Amino acid sequence: MGVEIRFFGPWFDGRAERAMQDAADTAREDIAEFGEEHALALMGGYFRNPTGYYESQVKTTRVSADVSLVHDDGVIYGPWLEGVGTRNRARPGFPGYRHWRTTKQLVQARGPEIAERAVRRHLPEMGG
Repeated sequence: MGVEIRFFGPWFDGRAERAMQDAADTAREDIAEFGEEHALALMGGYFRNPTGYYESQVKTTRVSADVSLVHDDGVIYGPWLEGVGTRNRARPGFPGYRHWRTTKQLVQARGPEIAERAVRRHLPEMGG
């Protein structure tokens, strides 16, 4: 007498693992997109005489498999606009707009919710 056990389905043929990686990638992309859009929205509301150049330099770069970075591509006056440049200390009249710090706080608060939505979209692929 013998017993034969067969395992099949997304958990056993690799589909679930691929779907989990896809969900993580989607979550990372969605969170970065949210951060970029929020930073640009703040800039649009805060900047008094925008030329459009600084905003045009804001982009998202994938720096590793798990990390995307929203940044201003190193625009030289970016730290001054944020309020963390050396000229902000010498001239206390302009404290900066704090658009990146505000965006970071919001992304930290909303990131888990955004990630959860991304995972839910991939649940059917995982067999859930």
